[in-house]
Amino acid sequence: MKSVRLRLLFLALLPLSVLMPLLLVLASARWNSDYDAVLIAKVESDLRIAEQYLGHLQSGSADALLGAASSTAFQHALNAGTDPLRLHLEVLRQELQLDFLEYIPLQALSSTVGRWPIVQGAANGHHGSVIDIFSMEALKAGAEELATRARIPLIETEAAAPTSRKVEDRGMVVHTAAPVRVDGHEGVLRGGLLLNRNLDFIDTLNALVYLGGPAEENRQGTATLFLEDTRVSTNVRLFEEVRALGTRVSAAVRNKVLTEGRTWLDRAFVVNDWYISGYLPLTDSFGQRVGMLYVGFLEAPYSAAKREAYWTILGVFLLVLALTAPLFLRLAKGIFSPLEQMSETMTRVEKGDLAARIGPVGSRDEIGQVAGHLDSLLNQVEERDQKLRGYADELNDRVDRRTAELRRANQKLEETFKQLVMSEKLASIGEITAGVAHEINNPVAVIQGNVDVIRMTLGEEKAAQVKTELSLIDNQVMRIGAIVGKLLQFARPSEFGTFEESLEIEPVVRDCLVLVDHVISRQSIGVETRFEQVPQIRIDPGELQQVVINLILNAAQAMAGEGTLSLKLKQEKREGTAGVTLTIADTGCGIPEGRLASVFDPFFTTKLGEGTGLGLSISQSLIQNAGGLISAKNLKSGGAAFSIWLPAVSAMPLQSNQVGTAAQ
Repeated sequence: MKSVRLRLLFLALLPLSVLMPLLLVLASARWNSDYDAVLIAKVESDLRIAEQYLGHLQSGSADALLGAASSTAFQHALNAGTDPLRLHLEVLRQELQLDFLEYIPLQALSSTVGRWPIVQGAANGHHGSVIDIFSMEALKAGAEELATRARIPLIETEAAAPTSRKVEDRGMVVHTAAPVRVDGHEGVLRGGLLLNRNLDFIDTLNALVYLGGPAEENRQGTATLFLEDTRVSTNVRLFEEVRALGTRVSAAVRNKVLTEGRTWLDRAFVVNDWYISGYLPLTDSFGQRVGMLYVGFLEAPYSAAKREAYWTILGVFLLVLALTAPLFLRLAKGIFSPLEQMSETMTRVEKGDLAARIGPVGSRDEIGQVAGHLDSLLNQVEERDQKLRGYADELNDRVDRRTAELRRANQKLEETFKQLVMSEKLASIGEITAGVAHEINNPVAVIQGNVDVIRMTLGEEKAAQVKTELSLIDNQVMRIGAIVGKLLQFARPSEFGTFEESLEIEPVVRDCLVLVDHVISRQSIGVETRFEQVPQIRIDPGELQQVVINLILNAAQAMAGEGTLSLKLKQEKREGTAGVTLTIADTGCGIPEGRLASVFDPFFTTKLGEGTGLGLSISQSLIQNAGGLISAKNLKSGGAAFSIWLPAVSAMPLQSNQVGTAAQ
């Protein structure tokens, strides 16, 4: 932030543009948290009202049944016989709004009916009402139509726990029982109210919970009874006029409420929308959690209200900011303008306009005084600049003359140095070549002459017995002569011709391994070969043999007596030209990274005092003359690898200017 205007504006607007938004964010977060807490408290209160209503329904049913069991009318019906008793029970059932009602003498209590804890309590003189789950057979025993009414097909519900059941045919019943002790009659008066599809019950519960609210809130508030995780009575709509009977609660709610026995007070996805929801576990007379009581209301209206409040706050903040920012700018203009004039003047001076001045700024305060002093300093700078420019022009002329003289002298020195280096190299090559011709050719001639003497002395018959050995000596004597010739060819390549032929490279490489076996066998060096089927190449076999043997001997020396020598032969294209690549790799010390690019230079060697440094340089010349490429690189696993690429016979001829050397 280089502009003073921006910095001053930032300092002026910092409380409004940074601190106030921060406070608004913190306040909004706190308000949002409190708002959510109020919604949770509201649904918790609604759930308690629903729980109290259900409890009131149970206690009222128990008291009403106890009063009926103690009434004179019931006593007369008991004494009157079976038919009057049945008629009285039917009338009583309708008055109490029960789905079934029966009188069971104590001696007639079967193991099926008597297993209910509520019935056992009534038999012991206690009345009560609980929620019990009746099987389909138990419902049919009370009334055939109860089993039909209780049957609800299950609807596949997203996020619900997996189940193989297709239908819920059990019934959730408000199970009530009261003891009968009148006129020598002892038994139990037992009745029940089926809650499956009991829309009057659930609508009454919903109206009670959301009593007094607006019509829209009444429509958005919902209540549901679950048998385990299945809706058996609800005013939640699956469609506009279709209630979501048979849909199931999510696995998360089921686990917390039914499995863990805890009340759920949080947002939850109900059928097709998000609701602020409360789920209360329901237990039966056996103490088992068998269902849930649910109340909740749509989250969307409250979320919309929160968003509207956020946007309102943001709009008010932006309006305040838009009104105050211009005011701050107007008040700060008296400071900004002189500073901007000074900044603009200094920019012009930096670009070379030493005549630029600030001039009057219309202010007599400290900023005006600084502007006047700055103009005075600029006048002095301009005067001194004119003097310095005169001195600089004279100095530049002298420097240019001296620089031109030094450049010419440096060019002559570089040319002389190059000529000296080349002369030294050629002189060394000439000396080596003369020594080789004198020191090697004479012994070779003696060897060859003695071989001929041996043949004549032995005669044809005996000479045939050692023909192989004598031929091997002849070949190697010829090879020595060829090597000497190639050394001379390296020194004077224009005086020699080539004797190339098409050949298979693999036999030549294997012959080389035989020739250097005496070197490898003296050391702990393993040899690995991977030769693929490759096309023929065109090269002098002796030259190729010379290069391969040189590389193998170098590898053996680099491994210092122990390691693995790897030879790999494969087809490979270079710049669209088919060819053959021979790779010779070792596990030795490798080539120093700083000297990798110089390994093919004449007289380069890492074995000071042991070699001439011509081996790789000669090898490079031989491969290049055959139209190929030789390169070197270090391996990540250790050691070095030399690759020889030669074009296939089918790709010949290849122009000499298309090949070269690369060190990788």
